[in-house]
Amino acid sequence: MSVRPYRDIHRRACRQIHVGKVPVGGDAPITVQSMTNTVTSDVAGTVAQVRALQSAGSLERDLLERYGEPCPEAMVESAINHAKILEDNDFFEFKISCKASDVFLAVAAYQQLAEACDYPLHLGITEAGGLRSGTVKSSIGLGMLLWSGIGDTIRVSLSADPVEEVKAGFEMLKSLNLRRRGVTVISCPSCARQQFEVIKTVERLEERLAHITTPLTVSVIGCVVNGPGEARETDIGFTGGGNGTHQVYISGLTDHRLKNADIVDHLVELIEKKAAELEAAR
Repeated sequence: MSVRPYRDIHRRACRQIHVGKVPVGGDAPITVQSMTNTVTSDVAGTVAQVRALQSAGSLERDLLERYGEPCPEAMVESAINHAKILEDNDFFEFKISCKASDVFLAVAAYQQLAEACDYPLHLGITEAGGLRSGTVKSSIGLGMLLWSGIGDTIRVSLSADPVEEVKAGFEMLKSLNLRRRGVTVISCPSCARQQFEVIKTVERLEERLAHITTPLTVSVIGCVVNGPGEARETDIGFTGGGNGTHQVYISGLTDHRLKNADIVDHLVELIEKKAAELEAAR
């Protein structure tokens, strides 16, 4: 009997459409969306925000009266009805969204919709909240759907800078191995064993490495308990050592030691060099 590897996600099969030049659905990578929050009459401001980076869906009155309240069945029926209007006009280049602010409602609706049609699905937990609470809420709902193979584009709806929505969306996809973009930092929460300031180091690293789009992994571990093991699995590894002398790993192998003073600058230089090498090898 064959066993499905636990890290494999088998995406739901659906037709492919194009939004401009971007393919959506089929075997296309899952894309991340956001939405401008500028006054649209401010053309310059809106264009600037678009470059730096749908509102939900109200149910029709007759469906609310028939079902009594918003529910997955009503949302799916509404979506299918609207799809039929487009199909009747010979238009098939569209995707469907069944967003809701309630995680359970949204997940159930998308699960039913995935069974009811073969159009690409745009996932979202609408009006999820602020940066922290909204990211957590969206991660739970979108994560459940993405893990089960449902979803072709996603929107993380946050009361925050739209750029943060895109960052959160890519982190969700990266955590499920559905997309690889930029540096993935694997770091410990820090404890009394740490030999350098892990939290501040990671914060500065993530800021300094935000410009890198090449997929690579970096481990930043405060002590030798877990550091060497994590380093063996990453492109660049850094493990805290005694007396302010730490160990640097390249491609899983011990490479050289480093003192406290230049940790971030030194790691950024190594990571940028590694990213350039990986790009050249493509």
